[in-house]
Amino acid sequence: MTAAEILLDELRRSRTTRGLNQEEFGRLISYSGTHVSAVETGSRPPTTDYAAAIDRALRTGGIFGRLLDRLSVLDMAPPWLREWISVEEQATALRWYEPAFVPGLLQTEAYARAILHAGGQLTVEQMDQRVRSRIERQAILNQENPPRLVAVLDAAVLRRTANDDRAIMREQLAHLAAAAELPHVRIHVVPEETGLYPGLQGGFILASMPDDSTLGHIDNQVRSETVSGAAEIATLERTWEIVVRDALPRKLSLALIKEAALTWT
Repeated sequence: MTAAEILLDELRRSRTTRGLNQEEFGRLISYSGTHVSAVETGSRPPTTDYAAAIDRALRTGGIFGRLLDRLSVLDMAPPWLREWISVEEQATALRWYEPAFVPGLLQTEAYARAILHAGGQLTVEQMDQRVRSRIERQAILNQENPPRLVAVLDAAVLRRTANDDRAIMREQLAHLAAAAELPHVRIHVVPEETGLYPGLQGGFILASMPDDSTLGHIDNQVRSETVSGAAEIATLERTWEIVVRDALPRKLSLALIKEAALTWT
């Protein structure tokens, strides 16, 4: 079931559990019964105003508006990432190691677009959807109770050009430095002099969940998936300990990020 189908099912349920037909429900929310039918059958997409009208009439506290916003992000995301986005939204803490790019939750719009453009496999519409999804995912860092984010980057991330556009990297590193100042965000950099280390085999994320379990996310050229097996999580935990050990402390990492930003002026 897609995110849109989930939303439509919940909208129908909000009506049928109250014993209302579409005309009656339409009068309740100040829409025509025809409009209600079109939304419920999927021939007309629910709008923000429509969701807000239901929230007001049913006094839901805005749940349908929020559901529309979040599920729209899921539908814009590539199918293989949707499960992990749901994990991110529930996590109490995220540990993210990235040897190649700035982590998605810390990317600027221009940097995200440059990455997707470099692949050369997306249409303009697909690229716009992916960029919007990626940026809207970042809302979890600004919510009332945001997850703690610890990100470890390889120093090469700070030196790699984005489509030969120095302004993109200058903006991105300034954004990264600002994020590093947030109380719930820590960013560490593995310096170049570290040389080869196990983390270079690929990036990954570890999410601490409310039930004290840990889920992992791995992404490479062949597959991208959420993992929960004890052996897989243990492997990622060991690798995390290594990359954190090799990374610079928080203040030195921030200084290195700011220094690298100056090289892109």
